[in-house]
Amino acid sequence: MIDAPSNNHAPREAAIAHLVLHHTAQPLDVSLDLLRFGRVSAHYVVDVNGDIYRLVAEERVAWHAGLSWWGEARALNETSIGIEIVNMDGNVHDYPDAQREAVIGLCRGIFARHAGIAACNVVGHSDIAPKRKDDPGGRFFWRALAEAGVGLWPTPAPVTGSADVASLLAVLRHVGYPPPHRYGLRAGRFAYVEGGDEAGFSDIVDVGAADIIVAFQRRFRPARIDGRADAECLALARALDAAQARA
Repeated sequence: MIDAPSNNHAPREAAIAHLVLHHTAQPLDVSLDLLRFGRVSAHYVVDVNGDIYRLVAEERVAWHAGLSWWGEARALNETSIGIEIVNMDGNVHDYPDAQREAVIGLCRGIFARHAGIAACNVVGHSDIAPKRKDDPGGRFFWRALAEAGVGLWPTPAPVTGSADVASLLAVLRHVGYPPPHRYGLRAGRFAYVEGGDEAGFSDIVDVGAADIIVAFQRRFRPARIDGRADAECLALARALDAAQARA
């Protein structure tokens, strides 16, 4: 563990309930400079060789999640611990073995210290900010992490029949994924557009059903990410929902 304190943190006024995983999309030196002296931060950065940098104490809020939504929670900075993993693009590049083992060990330690983090609340940035974010990417080792006791992985279920968008979105919403929504810039910051009231907003983005499905597929079926509701996705979502109920 290498201490590299960040300037960017705040008092935590809510219980820790989420663990959010990211890729940096930048090399280590650039990432550390940005996360320590820029306008964002994370609690930890894990390098490709397994070195772990501690930037913000877990009892403080770091600024890594941004506009975010999971289950009934929004603005997840307040309730989360954030880990940035050095990878230029986790949708393209694999995570080295040493880095994987370091991340798994770090996550297991966080889990041991914070019993309030439920398995279903171990999420990627793309899960909590569909369309806006795509990290830690389709090559992230979610299954290995779950097998190490951190998070959930659905047991494959028989694929039968067909699926429709409404049915799949209903299960994904129950799992935690946000529903289709809109967001934009208001007073220089991202915010959700509520109830169709666009006053004061610019650059509004529509996050539709396909974007939510893509986020789910990127994590649980990265071999085919097409944003379509099909029987395999519905079976996976239902298996994940069942695993969550048992956890």
